[in-house]
Amino acid sequence: MPVTPADQPILQSRSLLWATLIVLGGVIAQAMSSQSLLSAEVTATALMSPGTWRALVVMLGGRVAQGNSGEWIADVDFLPLLLMWSMFAAVSGFVAALLIRRKTPGSWSDSLTSVGFAFGWWWVMGAWELFRLLAFSLGMESVEQFLLVSPQLWQAFALAGWLAQMLAASSSPSGVESVSTGRDSSWKWLLGLIAVYVVVFTAMNWRLWFNLRIPHGDSAMYEEHLWNLAHGKGFRSYLDQGLFLGEHIQVIHLLLLPLHWIWPSHLLLELCESTALAIGAIPVFRMAQRSTGSSRAGLLLAAAYLLYFPLHYLDIEVDLKTFRPESFCVPFFLFAFDALEQRRLRLMCVLLLIALSAKEDYSIIIAPLGVWITLQGYFGKLGGEAKDRRGVLLGLGIAVFGVAYLVLGTRVVIPWFRGGAELHYVKYFSKFGNSMNEVVWNMLTKPSLLFGELVTAGTLMYALSMLLPIGFIALLSPSRLAVGLPLFGILCLNELAHDPRHHFHAPLVPVIFWATSVGLGNTDHVCSRLARLFSRVALLTSSPPHLTTFTRHFVWTSAFAAGLFLSMSPFGLLFWDANASTSLWKLYAHDPRADHLPKVLAQIPPTARVASTDFVHPRFTHHERSYDYSHYRRRIAGYEDKVPDDTDFIVIDTRHPYSDLKSPDQVRELKDHPDVWELLPDKTDGYFIVLRRSVHSPVK
Repeated sequence: MPVTPADQPILQSRSLLWATLIVLGGVIAQAMSSQSLLSAEVTATALMSPGTWRALVVMLGGRVAQGNSGEWIADVDFLPLLLMWSMFAAVSGFVAALLIRRKTPGSWSDSLTSVGFAFGWWWVMGAWELFRLLAFSLGMESVEQFLLVSPQLWQAFALAGWLAQMLAASSSPSGVESVSTGRDSSWKWLLGLIAVYVVVFTAMNWRLWFNLRIPHGDSAMYEEHLWNLAHGKGFRSYLDQGLFLGEHIQVIHLLLLPLHWIWPSHLLLELCESTALAIGAIPVFRMAQRSTGSSRAGLLLAAAYLLYFPLHYLDIEVDLKTFRPESFCVPFFLFAFDALEQRRLRLMCVLLLIALSAKEDYSIIIAPLGVWITLQGYFGKLGGEAKDRRGVLLGLGIAVFGVAYLVLGTRVVIPWFRGGAELHYVKYFSKFGNSMNEVVWNMLTKPSLLFGELVTAGTLMYALSMLLPIGFIALLSPSRLAVGLPLFGILCLNELAHDPRHHFHAPLVPVIFWATSVGLGNTDHVCSRLARLFSRVALLTSSPPHLTTFTRHFVWTSAFAAGLFLSMSPFGLLFWDANASTSLWKLYAHDPRADHLPKVLAQIPPTARVASTDFVHPRFTHHERSYDYSHYRRRIAGYEDKVPDDTDFIVIDTRHPYSDLKSPDQVRELKDHPDVWELLPDKTDGYFIVLRRSVHSPVK
């Protein structure tokens, strides 16, 4: 029966009533989940530092105590949380309704109704609490453990949906094109976003360098590669067991050599890495713009890319390794995918080869991509023909090349540079064997073992961490997303890799955003079906917010919300949490160690061979040789727990985060070989210990 004007007030009142009930339910859901989250350290610290958790509990009138098993628990009343969330809902709802009134015609009732339905996303946290209680009552320990370590993902999903629906409701009727879509305006916005990212992350990286927070291994050693190669010492760091090609076929950072000759500094590498990662926003923008026909959609996805917290950890890892050549694969893969979408196949091949130079196992992306190109060519989806023979042949060639390169690199090239020794990263798959052949064979012949290691809560957590920050839109282009599936599976089997806070996921980032950019173009079909479903709901007085607009906002709000809880950058709460170990005040405030370092450098000539502890080690890589001073047994020291025999100086940083040496009487060289080493006078108030080989002790 059609709705008459007389029915309109009744329907409006009914819609407002339902919206009010949804708001109340959302507030209660958030309050209940907050009470549960704050009751235990394991759940609370997924969102904040332990110190902030304790302070918040006390502020809410609760108390923290130690449980019978030694764990810390808290007792927080429900009422303060209910009042807190009610106030937040009232203020944010009023502001959102005001924005809707300014941008779209309608009554206050319509605006408040639109805002009210958005609070349904808060019910996600109620679902988290319900599932947790069910898992506990049914004795499903693995499910309960997953829920206990993942509340930040649930909260991010709820926040992203709430923000996206608010923004969609307040958009003008023209939706996603309400902002100028002119080419010049779009590119200005895009370049501005890129510039902000480069400035923020370069400043963070440089500050860590000046604060002596950057480790040498797996970070500053790459600058040593460039320095040593330019000075005739080979493509190596003195951490390596020989030439670096015995570790990885990783040469992409050699592209920086011309710049390094002009400015031979680790700071250059940090600037180039942050810039390279940020530039990846350009192909993301172009692919999304081409897929959706909307510059605004392209800008929103580019913003999501720059807010994507797994990208941030490629710039600065959780252990503060700030430079990785693997990061350079991201823009090259993205530009290659962009070239593929434009059918510029020769350019794509060149870009893929450059991306492959970032690491040998990135052929695990290239081989499936070849299969994808083959299938697209066979079914006529590459060039619009019934069957593209050229595309089929190209795809087959790329797939075969990817497999051959991986086998040649891991079974021939790297072992040759290692003197026949096994690859160092075989130990990351110890559950499958002690050699590469044994690992591969057990993976192929023991499906139960493989299945048991793949189907875990860790795998699910890893997948959610990669897909939730882009609103799962990559799933709308499943064939493209499947290109990264083999590598994702291998990373899940790797005992160190299934965590997006490290660098292993670098080649998955471009695959996910390639799929997302095309998936955005597929949302219109999905949204049209959902719109028909919404139109049948008699409770609504008008059409729901434009679902396409919502989806395009949902991508960047998902990236923003996930980063809020998981990023170490200024886009994340932990950066501003004074009690967090990764906060602005703990990592980026001035470190007095840096004040005393020039006094140490003044005592050591550039021609010296220096053994030094980590974090200060990068400051000696431009000397004759720079050795690692630790208990790690290295080839350069004959695999013994000592410094190399030709060492001239030893520099010990007594205040670095992992230092176990605080005074000269603890130094093994002074205790065991006092006739060989002499302690130089302390000029650093105990921050550094400097030893020099005695002039009466000949170098062996």
